[in-house]
Amino acid sequence: MNNYIEKNILPLVTKPITYLGNEVNAVHKTPHEKMIRFAFAFPDTYEVGMSHLGMKILYGLLNEEADIWCERVFAPWVDMEEQLIKNNLPLYGLESMMPLNEYDFVGFTLQYEMSFSNVLNMLKLGHITLEAKERQEGEPFVIAGGPCAYNPEPLSDFIDFYVIGEGEEVILKIMESYRRWKKTNGKRIDFLRMVAEIEGVYVPAFYEVTYDDATGVIKSFLPIVEEAPKTIRKQFINDLDASYFPEKIVVSYTETVHDRISYEIFRGCGRGCRFCQAGMIYRPTREKTVSTIQSKIRALVDATGYDEVSLSSLSTGDYSEIETLIKNLVDEYEDQKVSISLPSLRIDSLSIEMLEEIQKVRKAGLTLAPEAGTQRMRDVINKGVTEENLLDTVHTAFEKGWGHVKLYFMIGLPGETDEDIEGIADLGQKTVDEYMKIDKEQRNKSLKVVLSTSSFVPKPFTPFQWMGQNTQEEFKKKQRQLKASIKDRKISYSWHDSGVSFLEAVFARGDRRLGQVLKKANEKGCRFDGWGEHFQLEKWNEAFAEAGIDPEFYALRNRDYDEMLPWDFIDTGVKKEFLKAEALKALEALTTPYCPENCSNCGIMEFKKGWKCHV
Repeated sequence: MNNYIEKNILPLVTKPITYLGNEVNAVHKTPHEKMIRFAFAFPDTYEVGMSHLGMKILYGLLNEEADIWCERVFAPWVDMEEQLIKNNLPLYGLESMMPLNEYDFVGFTLQYEMSFSNVLNMLKLGHITLEAKERQEGEPFVIAGGPCAYNPEPLSDFIDFYVIGEGEEVILKIMESYRRWKKTNGKRIDFLRMVAEIEGVYVPAFYEVTYDDATGVIKSFLPIVEEAPKTIRKQFINDLDASYFPEKIVVSYTETVHDRISYEIFRGCGRGCRFCQAGMIYRPTREKTVSTIQSKIRALVDATGYDEVSLSSLSTGDYSEIETLIKNLVDEYEDQKVSISLPSLRIDSLSIEMLEEIQKVRKAGLTLAPEAGTQRMRDVINKGVTEENLLDTVHTAFEKGWGHVKLYFMIGLPGETDEDIEGIADLGQKTVDEYMKIDKEQRNKSLKVVLSTSSFVPKPFTPFQWMGQNTQEEFKKKQRQLKASIKDRKISYSWHDSGVSFLEAVFARGDRRLGQVLKKANEKGCRFDGWGEHFQLEKWNEAFAEAGIDPEFYALRNRDYDEMLPWDFIDTGVKKEFLKAEALKALEALTTPYCPENCSNCGIMEFKKGWKCHV
């Protein structure tokens, strides 16, 4: 198959290099009978998937095991898909080009609800039976993890089992169970019973859901086999400093979305933004030491030759020794022209010193996220920053030579008013005004202020999980209002498609009844829904209608605090009572302090034995 694909298929598609798997540091092994074959599946393009840090960690971790070969597989672009179907060839793993249906495991990382259709499409292209209950002996076990697995129900018809939490903590236990199971010559169901006993593993087939006929809400959710626990507890690593991180990563021959080294300096966030799922599900906050970070980055620079290092986290400026770390890294790599970037800075955590340091090698645009246009709205979402924070930061940036500033906002937040929308335009104008205060000889000759808005999507395990989303028309009206409020030509405005956000909300808060919708949408050719040129809302609406499912039931409806939610059986460590209290505080625009300043008793400190907070 390898030669045929290389000679007859790849010359006909764009970016053929992304289908070969022969990059620098790609892992190639000699397979043998007892080797476990694992396909790490990213349900989007190569360029997007190769930028995903979690894939790099698990790819390295699994391949450290002598009897495991982990390979990569990405969603093929439409031209490659067409060629695979035309030639009756299955989707394959990159490193060996083995058909997807011949692996022991196909493991999907679920980063974005709009990739769910790609999961089904990849299974179909890989010649794997779509529904888990119909898979035969000898077919791969299809597993999934990642942030979207915290509500696993919409995809539960198609996934054999999920890993809830941090995969590094669980994946090798699953592999050991597989080794033991193989020796028994057992059935698929026997292996599923084995992994169901591993903490953090959820097997959908072992649970039964009933619904209220009158209201449509969930009436009960119960395990139906003794191995299945009533509650699935998420897994997290206690000591991030001692956790696995590869010293080599695959270096692509083509440009990727984040074409650089991405190194995670800490995990979790204590800020408590009420719309942010990651800030809740990735608690507690755990840091790596400066010495560990520096030594690991040194190894990665040597192994890859990249000229940029991105310090990854949910809020990099909150790292307790961020200024020391940046100074050390800039001092070490300035002569090598290796730049340091900070992709997730908070407005109030920036300092003049950091801005001066990170511009030494290469100056990029400055990206900040006020999230809301008025202080009242920032208090509603518990953002914890002020207009003064923003204007002080951009003023300093303009003094240091920055000219391109991008400001991220969210529209459709609970309790939002017209004044809050106009406040976004007002904040953009005040940013321009700060630029004009800088001496002409000192400031950048070109100013560009970009306002970007996303549409609020209520997410599980956040204080806003009970809140309904705006309608598509309400979002469009707010986008028009904001656009009309912008008067200065130095300000540009970009926004997200409200239809995409609507569908994202449906699957974010959906239950397992959506499986039949996904199947019908797959039959209609829906895939790459996160890509504007391929998103087809009309086909999705047809799929909902044919399945007899009202999507507004999931996206737009405010939910009662005592309603059983599809994800209630998962324990993230953050108490539901805490989330409810935060939702009620939001209604009054009351804020909750930053965790290191004052513990708000969210529940995470008592969640895992032996856990000690670093602050």
